[in-house]
Amino acid sequence: MEKAIVPPEKKPYQEIGDDLRAQIAQGRYPVGSRLPPERHIAETYGVSRTIVREALLMLELQGTVDIRQGSGVYVMRIPHENDSEEEQLLSSDVGPFEILQARQLLESNIAAFAAKMATRADIDNLKRIIEQEQRAIALNDTAQDNARLFHLVLAGATQNQMLLATVERIWLQMDSSPLWQQFNVHIASRAGG
Repeated sequence: MEKAIVPPEKKPYQEIGDDLRAQIAQGRYPVGSRLPPERHIAETYGVSRTIVREALLMLELQGTVDIRQGSGVYVMRIPHENDSEEEQLLSSDVGPFEILQARQLLESNIAAFAAKMATRADIDNLKRIIEQEQRAIALNDTAQDNARLFHLVLAGATQNQMLLATVERIWLQMDSSPLWQQFNVHIASRAGG
């Protein structure tokens, strides 16, 4: 009898983030201390630096560490078992880099396919959305409504309902992902916006 394939319960970045968080809680890295460099953490766990970056970002969004460009990652506070429910959600969420990777892989191919399949009406709709986005940018409106609509209309222009449903699912995931929301706030604050 064949064994059932069971997906891992946690993503590698979640396991590493949780392990680093536990090490901080146990006092291995006290408040104010610097964590080992990304490269060292990646070698220790046998993973890519991208996975380590995502684990560190998860910890930063929880307020446990501070990532200082060119300086390192510093412990800001000792995590506790009774940390907020939101912080626990962050460690079980789909990571922002996974979302970005999925979007990059799918949307580039969807755009190429839509270029072959789009109707005149699809092209006109896309032009209108781009014009709306340009007006929104001119007014410093950073809402993602036009971006979402653009990607959904672009996926619809493929004339493939499965691709459209997949793009809709990604946007729903982004809407419901605390880590994605925190990531966007984090990026905006780093950009000064």
